[in-house]
Parts: sequence; structure tokens; C-alpha cells
Amino acid sequence: MRLGFVLGEMATGLRRNFTMSVAVVLVTMVSLFFFGTGLLVQKQVGILKGEWYDRVQVSIFLCGDTSLDERCPGGSITDAQRDALRTQLQSDPRVERVYYESQQQALENFKETSVPAITDNLTADQLPESFRVRLVDPQQYREVSADYQTAAGVEDVPDQRAILQPLFTVLDVATNIALGLAALMLLCSMMLVSTTIRLTAFSRRRETTIMRLVGASRALIQLPFVLEGVVASLIGGVLASGALWAMVNFGVSRLQNRPGFTTRLVDTADVLTETGPIIIGVGVVFAIIASLFSLRRWLKV
Repeated sequence: MRLGFVLGEMATGLRRNFTMSVAVVLVTMVSLFFFGTGLLVQKQVGILKGEWYDRVQVSIFLCGDTSLDERCPGGSITDAQRDALRTQLQSDPRVERVYYESQQQALENFKETSVPAITDNLTADQLPESFRVRLVDPQQYREVSADYQTAAGVEDVPDQRAILQPLFTVLDVATNIALGLAALMLLCSMMLVSTTIRLTAFSRRRETTIMRLVGASRALIQLPFVLEGVVASLIGGVLASGALWAMVNFGVSRLQNRPGFTTRLVDTADVLTETGPIIIGVGVVFAIIASLFSLRRWLKV
């Protein structure tokens, strides 16, 4: 009997404040959509960091005839130094595989990735030979780089992760902006839920007074109002999840399916199993908090 009464009161409140309830649904949907987008961007950044950092190789550039670095006082690396460095790398337990790139191979590889205007006047002796080292554990990149930085015949061991860091910094900033905007929208949603519940409580103050006089519990009186906010936010969360699913399915997935595209992107499974439940849960929790706060101030029972 009590359950039927609570559901009936909730339906009455939604019907009386239909316009405000629709506004709550729409604002909640937009705010949770931004929040979900921020979560997806954050997850994508994590995927990119994992994949790109794992692909990073230690590039050990060797001294050449044109080397001016103080670490190459004798000019070009000698055959003995090259062979000793190769043996040291191959015996290093942290190294999975060693690739040697000659000056001619470096020129050919550079031509494949650069425009002709840059490579037309470039010769092989202007590029350094190098060892490309794949590590067993990419997390040991800095330690390996430091160990070989001062080896005989080595001109430089550049930090390739430092090259990628600015990109990830930009992505992190974009994620924070999206989450900040989502937080602002969630605040607006909470205020709208609070206002809606407040108006509903005011319009039904006579019924509330009668219920209090006949001995109805505080929870029984408050529950219909709380459920109104929860239902509106729940619908908004479901709609936001659907919008995120559509964005990923019809936008991101098409990019993933392009020939030659190997980087993993977020997919619909991430929306359905992770982001969707999170944003729906956040919407419901925020609605409960906003409703209880509003009732505490405007519904004296």
C-alpha cells in the first residue's frame, strides 16, 4: 500500500511540474554527456600513452665524421667501439632486440617520411648511424638511456618520450576542460533539480501537513519528492549514455575501421560497460543530494 502511495505521489508531482521535469531531464542529459565525453577522452589518453610509450625504442646515435659534440673527441666511431657497443646491447637483459641502422638506411628511411624539398640535397654522410633498441620493459627506458649515454662512440641518446609529452599535455588539458565544463553543468542540473523539488513541495504543502498530522514518517513524506528528481536524472543519464554511444558508434568507430589505422580507440563497449553506468550513477547520486538538500530547507517535517 505504501509503495503504491509513494509511486502515485511521485507520478502526481511529475505531472504537475511536467515542464520543469523536462528541463531537468535535458539539462541533466547535456551535463552528463559532457561528463561522459571527458571520461572517454581521459580513457583514450591512457590508451594512447600505453600504446605509444610501448612502441618507443631507445635510439642510440653514434659519432660520425661531422659530429661536433664533445662526446665525440675522436670523430667517427671506430669499428671496435661499434662492435663493443653491439655486444653490450645484445647481452643486456633489459634489451629484447637490437637493430642497426647505417647512414644509407637512415637516409632512405628519412626520405620515406619527408617531402622531397627537404631530402633532395641531403646525403648519407650528413646523417648519423644508430642502434635502435627495443626493450623488454618499456618502463626502463630512462635507465637504459642513462647507461648508454656516456658509452664510447655514442653521440646522443635522445628522450623520445619527451617528444610525445607535449601532445599528451594538450590532451590532458582538453580532458580537464571537458570535465570542468561537465562539473559546471552538473551544478546547474543540481540547482534545477533543487528548484523543481522546492516548487513541488510548496504546491503540495497542504497534503504534506495532513500526512504529518496523521503520523506519516519523515521518510514516507520525503520519498516521493526524492524519486521525482531521481527519475528525471535517470532519464537524462540514459539519454546521455545513448548520445555517447551514438557518437562513438557513428563517429569514432568509422575512424577505427579505416585501412592502415592501428591505434586502438574507445569503442561502444567502453560506453556500455564503463562510462554509461558511471554517468548514470553520478546523475542519480547528484539528484538525491539535491533533493534531500532542498527538502531539508523547504519541507519542515
